[in-house]
Amino acid sequence: MNSKVTILKTGPETVIDDYGRLLRESGCTGFVKPGRNTVLKINLSWDLWFPACSTAPWQLEGVCRALVDDGYDATSIIPADSGSGGIDPRRAERKNGLTTAVERLGIGITCLEEPPVNWIRYRSRVALPAIDQIYPEGILVPDFFPGSNIIHLPTMKTHARAFLAGAMQNAMGGLVRENALLSSAGIDDLLVDLLALQQELHPGLFNVADGVFCGDGPGPRALTPYEKGYILAGADPVAVDAVIARMMGFDPRSIGYIRKAHERGLGCGDISEIEIAGEDIAAINFQFEGPDGGRLGNNLLAPGSLLPARAAKLLQDYCWYPYSGWKHLNQIAETRWGQLLQDYLPEDAALDRQGKGKGSLAGIAAAGIFATAALVGLRRRL
Repeated sequence: MNSKVTILKTGPETVIDDYGRLLRESGCTGFVKPGRNTVLKINLSWDLWFPACSTAPWQLEGVCRALVDDGYDATSIIPADSGSGGIDPRRAERKNGLTTAVERLGIGITCLEEPPVNWIRYRSRVALPAIDQIYPEGILVPDFFPGSNIIHLPTMKTHARAFLAGAMQNAMGGLVRENALLSSAGIDDLLVDLLALQQELHPGLFNVADGVFCGDGPGPRALTPYEKGYILAGADPVAVDAVIARMMGFDPRSIGYIRKAHERGLGCGDISEIEIAGEDIAAINFQFEGPDGGRLGNNLLAPGSLLPARAAKLLQDYCWYPYSGWKHLNQIAETRWGQLLQDYLPEDAALDRQGKGKGSLAGIAAAGIFATAALVGLRRRL
């Protein structure tokens, strides 16, 4: 397997062209060949915009435009997403500027939870113990996945359950339904199995990560964002995630799923064995704290916390976002990146309409539930 990862610095004036350069310098067409359908697996973590949370609109447009420019038939490019944890995917597409991003090229977004997509039973040719535990009769996959190429579009952020929400974790939204989150199968083993399954399903697999904003804390939502201005790509998702971890300041082999995927020979998690092109990352260290470094309140709102996913999302929408998260949005809105973002947002999804004015009563009610959950969390820690 080719474990080269290409890293570029970018800016709001050049980001679309930079994505084209990134795909060409990383050799995308050599791994994801034209002539068959290519799924662009969007990462939707929230149906509100928050930096580093979901696939960026410039990321989606940049990759789509580069593929079309390099000879891919636009009708064969299939951006796809799904909703989980109470997320409305169609609302999320608009609130994150993704609808506008693809409409500029005459492309639509396929929601995996809507017709005409059918989920079919698939039995792997290799042993997948974590998947088999969740789906003993065979995993269900979207009917157009087998035989299609796939390009994952993650952002650079930490994650409460997986530690890192990178290229490997991005597969969950397209292959795993919510009952997997209730399973006793470990998240690390599940992500490794999903990579083995993808290598069987897809003749071409590639990964393009956006680190314009990087998120630290108990993601994927209650993050502290930092503007970093990096984009990176590679065919090996283990190597891509290892490089992201290294840039954040973590030892990649200390992250369970990276280590296990490396040990199973599914990719390279050893930085010393990865070919890094473009930017030199030797001196880069974001000094992130990781998912356990967040405040207790943020941790309670994360996936796998004391609260069910939908209850956590309610609190995130009506308490954390308009109050804790809003200060970050205000700061970003005035930057060049914020101005670029707002070019993608429909009028009814403008930043000043997304989280502000949720209502004092809703905020007070949410804060009360939040405080109760925090007290329960403290008692369980004692």
